[in-house]
Amino acid sequence: MAHHFQTRRRTIVAASLAAAGLSTIGAPATAQQRTKIRIGYVDTLAVTGQLWTGTHRGHWAKEGIEFDPVKFNTGLELFNAMIGGSLDMLSTGAVISNFPARGQGKAFLINNIEFATAQLWIREDQGVKTWADLKGKKISTTLGTTAHVFLDAALRANGLDPAKDVELVNQGMPVAVTSFISGAVPAVALWVPFNVQVRQRVPTAKMLVDASAYFPKSAIVGGWATRSDYHEKNRAVLAQVVRGWAASNDDLIRNVDTILPVIQEKNYAQVPLSDLQEQFKASRYNTAAEWRKLYQDGTALGWLQQVTDFYARFGGIQNPVPSRTYFDTQLLLENVKA
Repeated sequence: MAHHFQTRRRTIVAASLAAAGLSTIGAPATAQQRTKIRIGYVDTLAVTGQLWTGTHRGHWAKEGIEFDPVKFNTGLELFNAMIGGSLDMLSTGAVISNFPARGQGKAFLINNIEFATAQLWIREDQGVKTWADLKGKKISTTLGTTAHVFLDAALRANGLDPAKDVELVNQGMPVAVTSFISGAVPAVALWVPFNVQVRQRVPTAKMLVDASAYFPKSAIVGGWATRSDYHEKNRAVLAQVVRGWAASNDDLIRNVDTILPVIQEKNYAQVPLSDLQEQFKASRYNTAAEWRKLYQDGTALGWLQQVTDFYARFGGIQNPVPSRTYFDTQLLLENVKA
């Protein structure tokens, strides 16, 4: 939906490459016709790492892709915009297991495992020091997002019923974090980089747990999805996107020490490089060939499905579409070598 749009930036790949001063390995010698794609994203490195790597290292240009990127606060807003026709595709977190399970959109890539990106922070100065202390307390988060999926698993794993033992306060993440910082709530479930604000503003705050404690049982993956009609009519374009993504993903893994400073300068100037490096380490990345195996053996589909099961329970999805149907594994299998 257009009213959700924030900063809109048209990415002209050639200009980005010149500004970055980086190699355009494999880039075409002459200009070619580019396919323009309207893409939405949540502004966190776990979601944007491959997107910005491909922009600054020429991988999208090599495939003839030019992205028109639009930033959103949450994956919920992203999907609503895409379903409304304002976007062709998106990159997001756990919400990739939600809307496609409702028959709204088709998922086709996984960026990474959000291994420790979701975190639960508490304020001991408000009497919360242990899991038991959370009973009857308010916890701010953004319902339906990666943070909520993680929080639900964490509470259940520690003997607390999310529906009965705590009061979940549904707020946009910036507001949820502000509520925690101001002392309006004694706990917040967030995703990085919002933890940076908490550490800076409330030095006595304590991270009780992050999502890594529940891996792989409660693994959360994020990735790319597109409109169902776009998926049906533009398979050749999606193949280009997959190839560009694979090159970007593997480049990021191999050359992270070179690439992160460029992404920090061009896309996250307000985030210290050390914090961006911490964000990178909070996710688990696999090479495209490794993802190929995880797609084939059903592991990736299982990770998607367990989050879909959460959404079906929490969101009341009737007869949810299974991950084996809403996630198109063939695009990567057909375009990435074993």
